[in-house]
Amino acid sequence: MRESAQILWKSCLDIIRDNITEQQYCTWFACTDALSFENDELTLAVPNRFVCEILEEHFLDLIKKCINRVVGRDVRLKYSVLVDGQNGLRVNEDSSNQLKVVNGQNVGLSNNTPELLSSPAVSEFDSQLKASYNFDSYIEGDCNKLARSVGKSIADKPAKVFNPFFVYGASGVGKTHLVNAIGLEIKKQHPELRVLYVSAHLFMVQYVHSKINNKTNEFINFYQTIDVLIIDDIQELSNKEKTQNTFFHIFNHLHLNGKQIILTADRPPVHIVGLEDRLLTRFKWGLQVEIEKPTCALRHSILRDKVLKEGLCIPEDVVSYIAERVNESIRDLEGVVNSLIANSIVLNCDINLDLVNKILPQFSNKKTGPLTFDEIKDVVCGHYGITLDDLCSRSRKRPVAYIRQLAIFLADKYTDLSSVQIGRQIGGRNHATVIHSVNQIKNLIDVDESVRNEVSIIEDKVRCTR
Repeated sequence: MRESAQILWKSCLDIIRDNITEQQYCTWFACTDALSFENDELTLAVPNRFVCEILEEHFLDLIKKCINRVVGRDVRLKYSVLVDGQNGLRVNEDSSNQLKVVNGQNVGLSNNTPELLSSPAVSEFDSQLKASYNFDSYIEGDCNKLARSVGKSIADKPAKVFNPFFVYGASGVGKTHLVNAIGLEIKKQHPELRVLYVSAHLFMVQYVHSKINNKTNEFINFYQTIDVLIIDDIQELSNKEKTQNTFFHIFNHLHLNGKQIILTADRPPVHIVGLEDRLLTRFKWGLQVEIEKPTCALRHSILRDKVLKEGLCIPEDVVSYIAERVNESIRDLEGVVNSLIANSIVLNCDINLDLVNKILPQFSNKKTGPLTFDEIKDVVCGHYGITLDDLCSRSRKRPVAYIRQLAIFLADKYTDLSSVQIGRQIGGRNHATVIHSVNQIKNLIDVDESVRNEVSIIEDKVRCTR
């Protein structure tokens, strides 16, 4: 059985080698082996989960085509992943990224308009959730404890508590992981429910496609059939008036009919410039929870968990070293570990502090020298989702005026520029306007805790540019 599997896989490798670079082959395929082939199921041995993920994400289509050419028919693919090198412990995993086919058609979302009549049954419905983003792999810390606890409550009783559930926080703090985990847990506990995860960008693209093809009603009808709707990065609907209007009607229908709505954004709803008031009001109906940047202790726990799951041999001092220095996002932590694995494979070397110090500069964009007003303006614009032209414009609309005053306040605090220079660099304003802006923000900080917290968040972002 193993001999025949190895013969099959060798034939596949010969084809694969001709279709990729030599470095790709040596890095990702030379370390694989075939363990068994029976009942049209091929099991491949891989050295760790990282290699497994790379094969799934980047080479699955090529692998499937090669197997089909050699065998002459479709074959199910499995991986035997080494998780404990010292004891030779392995776990079997199915190929998770293989397309599920129902009645000859792929099930899942595309840029095309979703249609109600062609929508599959619940048992065949692709929720677009990532299986690895579950509660078991979501490490809890002080910064995400509340959000995780609320998420578990929602999974137990969808639409009964905290509806809508609005999760916000900086990029890379684990928002997407959390809402995916909620969706997966709901599917597990309530298999009769139709759960759908979609990015706000894809929602917008689908809506535009429906308008072009005169299928807006089909688009709306499809989304109104969803029992649990999860939309990621809702701030991307900012200033998209027609898309917001359509989402408003979908939101109202789902909420009125007792369906769960889960949303994420990089800032609280009130700070999303270009969001219609009626949507803002509805986002406030449920619960808003912030996920803060991970603490050093949480970063260490996340790294340790990933190391154990991947079956890697990384010394504890190296783990602590990474946790202390990579402090921006969980995504960066995972990127560092993946880079370490790839480099250790290619260079055939151990993972140590020397290799870490070689990798870490790739994950830092910090600059040297004094902070500039341009950098402050970029941070402020990015935080509030407005353009530089809006910031420097003559607009006196309250949200824009407040953001402009805040930028001036930060420039006064963190640069050596005079009031005249600051005013000149933000739309040619005079020094009196600059002084007034600084005093306004100072007064708000003294009396308004929400403003004080908000300024603190932005100051952290500003300091992180250094």
